[in-house]
Amino acid sequence: MAIKIIIVLLFIGVLLSLSSGLYFLLKDFGSKESDRLRMALGIRIVLAAALLGAVYYGFTSGELRSQAPWDKRLHSGQAPVQDGN
Repeated sequence: MAIKIIIVLLFIGVLLSLSSGLYFLLKDFGSKESDRLRMALGIRIVLAAALLGAVYYGFTSGELRSQAPWDKRLHSGQAPVQDGN
């Protein structure tokens, strides 16, 4: 359960960094001395990498599972559906 909370918090952090980057882009347009946009991009890259790492860890540890209907591992015990042809 903790990995899901971490994933949600990292995703919110990525969205906040994205929106702050847009704000800095619009606010500092034409200013050559402002590094705020570059800093927001760096933070967003670090948060996105941490998010991917958390999702990878969740799947490899078994805390996250696929619930997709096309996932054959989930539905391997069921009989195959026949077309009727």
